[in-house]
This record gives sequence, structure tokens and C-alpha cells, in this order.
Amino acid sequence: MPDDARLDLTKPSAARLYDHYLGGKHHYPVDEEFAARVVALCPFTPDLAIYNRGFLTRAVEALVSAGIRQFIDVGSGIPTAPNVHQIAHATAPDSRVVYVDFDGEAIATAQRELAGEPHATMIHGDLRRPETILDNPVLHGMLDLTEPVGLLLVAVLNFVAPGDEPHALVARYLDALPSGSHLVASHVSVEEATEEARRQLRAGQEAYGSTPLPSTARSKEEFTRFFAGLDLFDPGVSFAADWRAVKPVAADDPARPCFYAAVGRKP
Repeated sequence: MPDDARLDLTKPSAARLYDHYLGGKHHYPVDEEFAARVVALCPFTPDLAIYNRGFLTRAVEALVSAGIRQFIDVGSGIPTAPNVHQIAHATAPDSRVVYVDFDGEAIATAQRELAGEPHATMIHGDLRRPETILDNPVLHGMLDLTEPVGLLLVAVLNFVAPGDEPHALVARYLDALPSGSHLVASHVSVEEATEEARRQLRAGQEAYGSTPLPSTARSKEEFTRFFAGLDLFDPGVSFAADWRAVKPVAADDPARPCFYAAVGRKP
């Protein structure tokens, strides 16, 4: 992940692309052109974003019901309603949220939109460098890390290359958080996809290889390892589209098996 948070409109941004897939407005022609290329290769790409957003919403609601009132949303991207603080505040107005990203546009946009919001803020941080997040004074001004925290790593770990030891990274974050904290994560995978969906998703991922954030798919076993030592919420590791969904998507939906998701509690 780059250290430079300056806005670069010569290359597509993962944050702006995600916003585009969700029907947002914070993107530019370079993102729209790249998204069109990706969708031509993998037509269900926007569905992946939508299903992940639905999982995030349901997971935050579950954590609020479990008593969590503090959240760190790493790789939060450009604000797209409903945001984590909006979801949490619907039932727990005292919830506090720290959004984290390194994308200049995401940071600038979030800081503008959160102006005057006393219970939410955005900071610049790099997932691969936990100290840039956990040692940030703004985060400590908003959250009390001696109390349980909800750590949200939704659709972001696939942007961590194998050489950056993603499992060790997640363990470092969890080691820094107290008992009763929770991990919420989702991750792209092709393990259970159809051959056609697998081919399309891999083609889309190869296109992302030309961006500053190439994506890596992982198996169910690799994803489950992120939750080692945690107590998983029902239904355990499942597809993001299915996790506690009121209306699960069709079984033959090509996007359905392409993201695993889970929520776990640190004992």
C-alpha cells in the first residue's frame, strides 16, 4: 500500500471504484472507464460490492446488539450511505467510529462529510503498518482501546499481498485489542465459484493488477485462519451475500460464492 495519500486522477482508485459500483458519486472518468473494462470482463463485479455492503450493515447491527460501541473501519473508502456510524447510531447513538484509509480522495471526502459529527472521524493509515492506525492520537481521542472494539476489515484483506503476511497482520491488530473485541471481515475467493464465474473473476482481478492495489483471492481455509482463537458468530464462515441475510440471493447467482464473510469475538 502506498504511503502517499495525495489524490492521483491519472490512475483508477479502489475506493472510488467501490463507490462507483455502489452507485455513488465520488468518482472520475478514469474510474468509470476502468470500471467499464472490469465489468466487461466480470459482469457481476457491482454485485460483489453490493453484497459486501449488505454484509457490513448486518455485521455492524449484530455488534451493536452484542454491546459494541466502538468501531475501527480499516479500508473504509469513500463514504457511502449507510456508513458505519449511521448504522450504529440508528440503535446506539453513543457509538464511536474511526474510519481509516490511505486514499487521498476518501480521506478528504470523509473529513468534509464528517465535519461536525462528534462521534466519528477519519484518519490516514496503512493496514500493513498497524502502528499508523493503533498509535494514531486522533484514534485515541475518539476510542478507548481498553474497552472492546469492533475491527472491520471488509473487502480489504484481499488487497494485502501474500508477502505482507496478512494473517500475522490481523493477529497484531487483535493482540492490541482487549477481550470482548470483535473482528468483522470479508474476502474475495474463487474456491466455490463456477468455472465461468472463476474465469470472469480472475480476469477482473488481473485488470486490478494494473492499479496500485492488485487483489489476491484466498481459499476458505485461508480466510478462516484470520479468525483463529476467536468465537465465531452464527452462521460461522459463510458467503457475504448469505451472512444473516433476510432474503439470501439465488443459489445460482455467480457473485454469491465469490466472497467469504464472518464475525468473531475475542475471548
